[in-house]
Amino acid sequence: MADLDNSLSMNHRISILLSAVLTLTPLPTLFAAEMGSKAPDCELTSIKETQNYHLQHFHGQVIYVDFWSSWCPPCAKSFPFLNELEHDLKDKGLQVIGVNLDQAPEDAKTFLTKYPANFTVVADANGKCAMNFDVKAMPASYLIDRNGVIRHVHLGFRPGEAKELKILAEQLLAEQAEQK
Repeated sequence: MADLDNSLSMNHRISILLSAVLTLTPLPTLFAAEMGSKAPDCELTSIKETQNYHLQHFHGQVIYVDFWSSWCPPCAKSFPFLNELEHDLKDKGLQVIGVNLDQAPEDAKTFLTKYPANFTVVADANGKCAMNFDVKAMPASYLIDRNGVIRHVHLGFRPGEAKELKILAEQLLAEQAEQK
């Protein structure tokens, strides 16, 4: 009988501990943006203008969302690739969006002077969009289809990965074009 009481007591403690962990875990971690899930809608601000953007505004296009920051060396290496991606695939329906996570807008502007962007660049100074996407590395890229579904997630950037990332974007554009 004592073993049964100990067993019930242990199960009760485990249930309480599990409930506490689930309660204290932030929601973006529980419901992270991952492949196959709907991309969160985010309110973002243009770095160069006072215009606001919502990711939902790009619904119907394939979008390549890239989270970056001025202190991130791989981010600097990714900008030539992002410019090329925008140049080569924009007419086929791809929209590249660079989401800056610097708290100081001057840092982002200085970075952009050194590494110009020929794609849409917006700011997420309060970090809500990054939190909703559950960004875990810099840069973090999300390839989103015309229906707003995340089809590919890529963390970090090494120049040798550019070809594979471009192929993934081209395949998604072709796939989506076939379904129209």
